Amino acid sequence: MIYLLEDDSTIQNFVLYTLQNTGYEAEGFERPSDFWRKIEERVPDLLLLDIMLPEEDGIEILKKLRADKRTKKLPIILLTAKSTEYDKVIGLDSGADDYVAKPFSMMELMSRIKALLRRSEMTEEKEDSFKIGPLYVSLSKHVVKVNGEEVTTLTYKEFELLSLLLQNQEKVFSRDQILQSIWGYDFDGESRTVDVHVRTLRQKLGDAGTLIETVRGFGYKLGIPDVE
Repeated sequence: MIYLLEDDSTIQNFVLYTLQNTGYEAEGFERPSDFWRKIEERVPDLLLLDIMLPEEDGIEILKKLRADKRTKKLPIILLTAKSTEYDKVIGLDSGADDYVAKPFSMMELMSRIKALLRRSEMTEEKEDSFKIGPLYVSLSKHVVKVNGEEVTTLTYKEFELLSLLLQNQEKVFSRDQILQSIWGYDFDGESRTVDVHVRTLRQKLGDAGTLIETVRGFGYKLGIPDVE
């Protein structure tokens, strides 16, 4: 989904028409207040943001978006009639990913949009993926591989346990901490539940199972193999 915050209805209609006919889902807003209400419901994949707007300046909107955890990494392209080097620097320094000055060609804008979305997808995949020794895990895709071979037998709880350890490498978790993180505070099980899941997870990971280390008298952690 692409959002467009642009108060010029002619430009907005033209950009939305092009986006939608190119296969993108897109929605436009003329007033920042409407945009803020919508983004509370759904954060888009990319935002096209005009600077000169009623109610609120685009640069201020940009700064607010970058200060919010939900939209901190939202890809944003500024659209503005201002084309001086100073205005461009201000926009980029405030957190914009790209800058297109009016008047612009739709071919150029579409090229910028595609490039930024590609970069965003690559960044998300990189942050979402882990490669440690023989182990590869993609959290969003729920893919686990050991020595290049996919492991398809993990249960949901085993995958959650592996994800917890991966995202906190070298941190030692007590059995109670793992119970609370994976099963929740209301879980009535015993710490033995954790031991059983760790054992089966190690078995299913094969060569990568040794990455899950036991810290005697406390719990477990995901170790990092020595690089020779």
